[in-house]
Amino acid sequence: MAEVDFYHVPVLAAAVLENLNLQPGGLYLDATVGGGGHSGLILAADATIRLVAIDQDALAIAAAQANLAKFGDRVTFWQGNFARFDPQGQKFHGILADLGVSSAQVDQPQRGFSFRHSAPLDMRMDRGQPLTAAEIVNHWDETSLANVIYTWGEERLSRRIARKIVEGRPFQTTTDLATAIAQVVPSKYRYGRIHPATRTFQALRIAVNQELTVLESWLENSPDWLIGGGRLGVISFHSLEDRLVKHGLKGSPHLKVITKKPILPTETEIGTNPRARSAKLRVAERIDLKDY
Repeated sequence: MAEVDFYHVPVLAAAVLENLNLQPGGLYLDATVGGGGHSGLILAADATIRLVAIDQDALAIAAAQANLAKFGDRVTFWQGNFARFDPQGQKFHGILADLGVSSAQVDQPQRGFSFRHSAPLDMRMDRGQPLTAAEIVNHWDETSLANVIYTWGEERLSRRIARKIVEGRPFQTTTDLATAIAQVVPSKYRYGRIHPATRTFQALRIAVNQELTVLESWLENSPDWLIGGGRLGVISFHSLEDRLVKHGLKGSPHLKVITKKPILPTETEIGTNPRARSAKLRVAERIDLKDY
């Protein structure tokens, strides 16, 4: 796949548009723009809507700039981690974050997010940062590896897998690591619903990109960027993210939770976009503290 081929199929698109409660003349923030799928729908909803688009992946920013060029100066871009974004006094009518790795990142073998193709153990969303999955796999001690795999991969065989990694390293490619993990798990586990390396790869990706740490920081700060009545929507893809989002929205003194339960994709959407199957959308609204 060419590096410029960065696409984005927006999940839960109808629910996002409905629950952000889009307003003519409103200013919106897409905190994880990817290829611009959600941003394009928001901008197309009304000709007076403006939007700020963020992504830490340079390829995503380039793709979004190309895909959203037709909206001209109604959209502006900022490259960096959303937890470090400074709105510089801007207040938004709505904010959206679509968490996790994108389809384009998974489908570019050289990024190292997937074990479906042999690739270097990279997994960086921001390829300017020094820490890679190879550094963790080949240099962290066994206890640290086991803790990462257990905590962020929710992998019950974390100690066994960590021991196998330490015994077999150095590992150079995604497929070599996935094969080693498959060899050490019980056969019934090996031929289960998901590949036995899936949770370990999730854990490594989270560790490389500090995903949960930056998400927690962003959830604390982003409500301050909303106008009164503005909506904050977050799409998560695994239980660790969703738990943080649920408690972050509920625990904020600046927010009122709109979705008591997360909004899930329909069977129709899952049929056309299988990667939507684990998506969960939660939404909250900025409140004026003096009124509550």
